[in-house]
Amino acid sequence: MNAKHNAIAVVTGAGSGIGRAVAVELLRAGWSVALAGRRVETLEETAALAPEGPHGGTSGGTAGRATGGTAGRATGGAALTVRTDVSRPEDVSALFAATVERFGRVDLLFNNAGTFGPGGVPVEELPYEAWRHVVDTNLNGAFLCAQAAYRQMKEQDPQGGRIINNGSISAHTPRPLSVAYTATKHALTGLTKALSLDGRPYRIAVGQIDIGNAATDMTSRMQTGALQANGEVAPEPVMDVADVARTVRHMAELPLEANVQFATVLATAMPYVGRG
Repeated sequence: MNAKHNAIAVVTGAGSGIGRAVAVELLRAGWSVALAGRRVETLEETAALAPEGPHGGTSGGTAGRATGGTAGRATGGAALTVRTDVSRPEDVSALFAATVERFGRVDLLFNNAGTFGPGGVPVEELPYEAWRHVVDTNLNGAFLCAQAAYRQMKEQDPQGGRIINNGSISAHTPRPLSVAYTATKHALTGLTKALSLDGRPYRIAVGQIDIGNAATDMTSRMQTGALQANGEVAPEPVMDVADVARTVRHMAELPLEANVQFATVLATAMPYVGRG
């Protein structure tokens, strides 16, 4: 995929953290990007971080409707902001409808929206509602977005596209007291493999990036102290989230004949290989 050919991406969870960094990286590289998230104001902040594009700057809207737009400099891609709760099937359908209405197709889905849920809660004390919220966002939401992208990529002309799922180090090895998050991230690996296999006849490439300790608001506590498997609390190193964004962009811009099935990007000295 070459962004010079006006490639179109959907990025979920684009209002902060890794999603914001990836969206801005793609916009700066010339991609047009639909920014999806639950808060329009943070999505608009993301769009403002990137140069305005040749196709109309940014547009705001709720799920299923995009409005307005202002002309921008031809130095980056165009951004579309769409308020979306990925756990709601109707929101996801509306997100992709708005994207196709504005840009004509979908070349990339970065399936990024997710939540840690309540941290540090023992299994026996975890409320079912909390478990369900994490599963609905991290797993069901990822499936709904992948399904919508798959349907569009299968039918569009030229056919095909790419889906990159945001896994985690926890897709391999858990942290203590993180049963809901860990379970969903392990499940996401199965989703990635199944989608990758089923997408082959339709030129749909599917891969996963497993990220460890990127510096975002969600991981700020790790620098002050995170619970370790031996029961100690210790600070952990973090890496620049921009390094994650560049990795996603590399995966995204490969031709569809090539695929990074799984990539692990982590702070070099984080306690992962020896975790537990």
